[in-house]
Amino acid sequence: MNRPTSPQATLAPKGGVVPCTRRVMNLSHVLTQAARRFPDQVGFVWGDQTWTWAELDTRVDAMVVELRKRGVEKGDRVLVQSKNCNQMFESMFVCFRLGAVWVPTNFRQSPDEVAYLAEASGASFMICQSDFPDHAAAAKAASRSLDQIIFIASRQDAAPSGDGSNDYDTIIARVGSQPDQAACQRSKVEPEDVEYDDPCWFFFTSGTTGRPKAAVLTHGQMGFVITNHLCDLMPATTQQDASLVVAPLSHGAGIHQLAQMARATKTILLDAERFDPTEAWKLIEHWRVTNMFTVPTILKMLTEHPSVDNYDHTSLRYVIYAGAPMYREDQKYALAKLGSVLVQYFGLGEVTGNITVLPPALHDAEDGPDVKLGTCGIERTGMQVSIQSEKGQTLAPNETGEICVCGPAVFAGYYNNPEANAGAFRNGWFRTGDLGHQDEQGFLYITGRSSDMYISGGSNVYPREIEEKILQHPAVKEVAIVGVPDPLWGEIGVAVVVLRDGHQIEGVDLLAELSGKVPRYKLPRQVFFWEELPKSAYGKITKKLIRTELEDRGLLTP
Repeated sequence: MNRPTSPQATLAPKGGVVPCTRRVMNLSHVLTQAARRFPDQVGFVWGDQTWTWAELDTRVDAMVVELRKRGVEKGDRVLVQSKNCNQMFESMFVCFRLGAVWVPTNFRQSPDEVAYLAEASGASFMICQSDFPDHAAAAKAASRSLDQIIFIASRQDAAPSGDGSNDYDTIIARVGSQPDQAACQRSKVEPEDVEYDDPCWFFFTSGTTGRPKAAVLTHGQMGFVITNHLCDLMPATTQQDASLVVAPLSHGAGIHQLAQMARATKTILLDAERFDPTEAWKLIEHWRVTNMFTVPTILKMLTEHPSVDNYDHTSLRYVIYAGAPMYREDQKYALAKLGSVLVQYFGLGEVTGNITVLPPALHDAEDGPDVKLGTCGIERTGMQVSIQSEKGQTLAPNETGEICVCGPAVFAGYYNNPEANAGAFRNGWFRTGDLGHQDEQGFLYITGRSSDMYISGGSNVYPREIEEKILQHPAVKEVAIVGVPDPLWGEIGVAVVVLRDGHQIEGVDLLAELSGKVPRYKLPRQVFFWEELPKSAYGKITKKLIRTELEDRGLLTP
């Protein structure tokens, strides 16, 4: 079977030091550690169900035993299509313990999209929630190596279908009841030995510029990421803390929860399938939640919802947001509601979020002459940022260029995609595709994606700076600006605006209020008002979706 291998070159002997095998901790050991130290303490909560650390560890062991019997080996890829649930979370540690590669999908993807992930990853096994039979069928048809599927029964199912031989929880119960697999006989379920560059997770990109690519995350890299998250994002986290999940575990939230496991911090899932701010605040009060990971749009929904004032959220110490910069007006509103608890980090999936951090102490609630407006913070511990020109030259402070990064959190490369790897790295630096600059103190400011920038009349226009200005208007709730073709100027800006309830303003009046605040050539030439902006499956506003909808509505005709 085709096993994934690290694209990193073997180190040559130098200075009399002979390279040796870089064995590292199998990431599943963080669960073992929690189960050893706090066996009877609640580790996972979903609705009215709870699991102790010992119960979680035993369930993972049982599934490892079953998958080994079915032929899953080190390096095999296991595709997982599921909404957030305890089984989906457990599957991460099942794969790690096997030395296999966890390949989670975004459950909102279509059957065809999941079929592509199955084929691209070379998956040989699948764990699929029973809500998605079409996804399972499409994945099996697409991947010649995928021949076995285990199903997670949905919460609506009274019982597993068929004889239960391929039902996740039935398997757990059957294997766990066998004497030779009793929980007390831990030595029978040993984790696979792993080295630093052994793959553990295929983190598929969102595919904003084409087909999603599988970023290869490794056991050694993720060991550093866990340490870095605990150091920079949520210091002093312990088993007494609690973490609320409000995003899909398949991506950033999964990485965040992996770090929680390393401190035996309990994980709490929302019970409802659809995001409900009231439920979130209720859970925060009940479980005395101390941290959560989210994205700016979800944080905005949480803090602007009336229920924020109906529940006690004083237990929160770290409300961590990433995925996109947070607009300043939204940032100030959240600080007013929650206090000094916001933590921003900037990073892509390829760098597992580890580029910069803006901790609570650097989140200013009010503007002032000494406030660094618009920054996404300073370099993460052990990471280095370089602002580079198109030719790879390092630029001076305050000069705009591509944000490049190096350090132990950078992924091993894209799986089976040498062309993408060649474009992603230059002189050892990972090229993020984001544009920005650093000031003299090293604070990073993101101008936008290189793909977001447009050229109007020969001048570069970065939409984010204009969006920030528009959001200062009290009537504006959300805004996005995209560059579109224009026969006279080459490209012009088009703004799509969502107004707050009860507010009204004309596009011409909104642009008039920007006069004097934004140079004329940067002003959008058209303004459209929509009831809502299209968002990705992770809750992020993406320019690709907005441009597509503008085209579908016939609004881009010159």
